[in-house]
Amino acid sequence: MNHTSRRWLVIFVLLAAVAAGVFFAVHHIRYKAMHAIPPGLTRFDVSAPPPACGRWKDHMPATRDPEIYRSYIEARKIWRSKIGWKLTHEEALRILNDVTQASQKGDWGARALLASFYREGLGVLPSNHVLDPDPVKAVGLTRLGVEAGQPWAFYDMGVAYEHGDGGVPYDVDIAWAYYLKAAELGSPEAQMALADAYSNVKRFDAEKIMLQCAYKQGYGAAADALAVKARGSRLYQEAIQLYQDGVKFGGYASASSLYLLFDDGNWSTSDKDEKEALKALGITADPERSLRYKAIAEALKINPDLKLIRLDQVLPLPPVKLPSWNGIEDAVEPTSTTSPTY
Repeated sequence: MNHTSRRWLVIFVLLAAVAAGVFFAVHHIRYKAMHAIPPGLTRFDVSAPPPACGRWKDHMPATRDPEIYRSYIEARKIWRSKIGWKLTHEEALRILNDVTQASQKGDWGARALLASFYREGLGVLPSNHVLDPDPVKAVGLTRLGVEAGQPWAFYDMGVAYEHGDGGVPYDVDIAWAYYLKAAELGSPEAQMALADAYSNVKRFDAEKIMLQCAYKQGYGAAADALAVKARGSRLYQEAIQLYQDGVKFGGYASASSLYLLFDDGNWSTSDKDEKEALKALGITADPERSLRYKAIAEALKINPDLKLIRLDQVLPLPPVKLPSWNGIEDAVEPTSTTSPTY
């Protein structure tokens, strides 16, 4: 190779090195921008004090249009009336159309539900399938909720980042920053997520604070988790009352636990000491109570939207005797005649 050729080779190598350096610098800048904690959010520190209890209803609009709401809620009732594979194609199509229209007209409940349809699709069988999953559209609706400062949207955006869905990058740090913000705003799902994080590092006091935050908002899964903890601490009366509250909140797991408890007078996993403690509390096999809780559990498995605020009147805990009842409808919250709210 002559001198001129060597010189051009050196120039080429230098230019290639410069180009590579520029490429990696630009890539690094883009990566940092994509993975920076968004403005207004704080990195979640599992060792920091837990956030104060927020209430999600405090961060939703004070009113909603009655006509739009009625269209949305009727569609939601159809969606919750059956296990997914039992919906007809016509029912699934009506659900999608009515929820979409209510979303376009500004109902935030409808937007949140439509975002879930875009995440998961609608119609589980070829015979009733009406919507393929579209994570990008789901994230688009979720971003609108974030811009409006709504708790559900911050939580859902965290889920998107945790899985890298809908065009957002996979980033656990950003996901947990969204969960923290959602918990501060009162998302029960986010409060439960933080509770799990605290539990994983054995910060059980902080875990309980977050579970209590969700429980006080009527979140069934939180009542069930607290009941399990109470049972583990051998606080059986407290555990049973928490399970009862979980049923009121629409918790399938809590209803199942009480169904099993009254089926035998104890749980199948109860040790000798637990059986004796339950017996001392007057808990015995009670076929009628068991049947009622079983019926409620079966209903809640299909429709977790149900709120059983009259449960204590139709299915009180022992030693109160059972009154007559006509089914789960006796316990369900009556339809409100006031203007709809969140």
